[in-house]
Amino acid sequence: MLTGQQRHQTNVPKQAASPPAPWCPGTCYLVGNGQVTTPNRKQRTDGLRGVRKSWRGPITKDAASSCQRTSSYLIRVCFGGDWFRVAIGVPSPSVRSLGSTALQRYYRASNLEKGPGESEFGMRRCRSGELLDHDDSAAAVLDHNDFVQLVLADEDDKISASLLATTVHPYQEPTKLISLDGNGLTTSDLVALGQGLYKIKLTPEAVDRVNKSRAVIEGFTTEGKVVYGVNTGFGKFAHTRIPAEQLVQLQENLVRSHSAGVGPPLSVERTRMLLAQRINVLAKGYSGISMETLDAMIKAFNASCLSWVPEKGTLGASGDLAPLAHLALGLMGEGRMWSPQSGWADAEAVLKGNGLKPLVLKPKEGIAAINGTQLISSLGAEAVERALGVARQADVVAALSLEALRGSARPFHHAIHAVRPHPGQIEVAERICALLDSPIFPSQISESHRSCNRVQDAYTLRCIPQVHGIVNDTIKFVRMIITTEMNSATDNPLVFAESGETLSCGNFHGEYPAKALDYLAIGVHELASFSERRIERLVNPALSELPAFLVKDGGLNSGFMIAHCTAAALVSESKALCHPASVDSLSTSAATEDHVSMGGWAARKALRVVEHVEQVLAIELLAACQALEFLRPLKTTAPLQRVYQLVRSVVSAWDKDRIMSPDIEAAHTLLRQQKVWAEIQPYMDEYRNKMQA
Repeated sequence: MLTGQQRHQTNVPKQAASPPAPWCPGTCYLVGNGQVTTPNRKQRTDGLRGVRKSWRGPITKDAASSCQRTSSYLIRVCFGGDWFRVAIGVPSPSVRSLGSTALQRYYRASNLEKGPGESEFGMRRCRSGELLDHDDSAAAVLDHNDFVQLVLADEDDKISASLLATTVHPYQEPTKLISLDGNGLTTSDLVALGQGLYKIKLTPEAVDRVNKSRAVIEGFTTEGKVVYGVNTGFGKFAHTRIPAEQLVQLQENLVRSHSAGVGPPLSVERTRMLLAQRINVLAKGYSGISMETLDAMIKAFNASCLSWVPEKGTLGASGDLAPLAHLALGLMGEGRMWSPQSGWADAEAVLKGNGLKPLVLKPKEGIAAINGTQLISSLGAEAVERALGVARQADVVAALSLEALRGSARPFHHAIHAVRPHPGQIEVAERICALLDSPIFPSQISESHRSCNRVQDAYTLRCIPQVHGIVNDTIKFVRMIITTEMNSATDNPLVFAESGETLSCGNFHGEYPAKALDYLAIGVHELASFSERRIERLVNPALSELPAFLVKDGGLNSGFMIAHCTAAALVSESKALCHPASVDSLSTSAATEDHVSMGGWAARKALRVVEHVEQVLAIELLAACQALEFLRPLKTTAPLQRVYQLVRSVVSAWDKDRIMSPDIEAAHTLLRQQKVWAEIQPYMDEYRNKMQA
């Protein structure tokens, strides 16, 4: 059992689904007569050519007549940005009739004199991206409350590209639960929640705290006591008293007016993290939210009903107001929302389609929902976990390059690092020793140059523990700050049930996570900076004594020439991103909020730096493996040979030029999925056990 967390294997009903994504050649399925088939090669090549006839159809004037309304079987059809509920009666209409009915309703609602006539249209099921055969019975291929997208053909009889553009990413409804109490959520737990691996419930202790906190607020409203955020305006309007009959409108107005973010929305995974993080903070019991409202938020999370949250617009004080307002707005049934069944759609339709009701905010609940640092800390949690993963794999990639460059293992001797005992430095040196030549894992490559006259290696080989080590220590420090922030009450005012009072405060100020995430970006960037210099050594024949750019027939082939340029470009871009966001501040809200943290930007750019590090290390990983090809038939150590084999399982060796981007992406995926670390971990354990024996 984890402190503050409980994982339970439960009998949560499993419902396989996929995020809404239109058909993409070669990735989706055609549904017809109850069968699911994969498009053949010609169909993948020609798009809809050869399959369009099976799922399109003309709209007839009497198409709607075959659909008899019932109260138990409804389908939601999207067309022209609007959603229409269409009933399926008995006997079931065809898919063609279903689409025609929706179109007729759209034209009537739009006050258009003429309907779509005999136009062609295509339909797909949003949940799985399946194209629907117009001749099928709607009841045979659609479920109650299913969401369907309808697209008209253009004048050239071609279906809109919006129906064809995106691949299907499978979504599996989780069967496990995490119990939240506001105190024990970890960064790895939050990332797992974002990935959709768990559902949420609250501990009984958390429920009790929430109810006691709410009782304080209800007491104030009954007594008519003036409390900031309960019956007053906000910010500059804090001294404006709001009458009792307008308190609900006050909270709704707050959410609507603060929903002012811009830019692309957060990904589904990051929005899940944001919602889970907000639920965890509210579960601490210092926000005055009602259990009814918090339970509705939990149900929305468990149904994966996620609001449209633009990624830009927060200053990080008073908390992440705009992003959290957008999060609450969808839960109120306003704006846009995503679910596996519907894709991005009208929020109210998504909630109702999943059996949920829009939130009706009570006094204090609007400000409780939007005031806090949860965007900073949830993005920060992802940045920390990804940084942790890439940092330990950076040691493996560096060891592989050192072996390919025939470097020395002597600088990693434990005696050297014992006299400068930084924890991260010692940890990295031990990892490198476990991977390089040793009595436990001998290396033919190392043996081949044991008697060479080289005195010492360049810094990017010799100083790996000293530079990688501080990165490891930085990540641990930032993880501590972010974990504390994730389990902190950060809204205003805070409600203390024990004393029956509310206290105005500044816990919403994001300076702690902002400074920490700036530090994380600066720290983890050095992994890419070091890696790029090792790539230079690998591709430069004057430094490596290997073929130029690691390819045969240089001149005819360019090999890793531009891959190194890509690595250099990413490192240069990251240098600019490492400028601290938190050194900036702008006064807002009529000078009431006269200093802010800029923590949202600190978190977003930290994630970009981490991604750049992953990509640069992916290039180094490919270059190091390619360098080993020129040292054949000599072999490296068993753990490094295993890493080489892993890479070769997804990327073949270069014997001539080819498109390199897919190979870089394949290596990047290995690092993102921690597969390099998974391969060498057993060898490290074996090395440690034998050294201690």
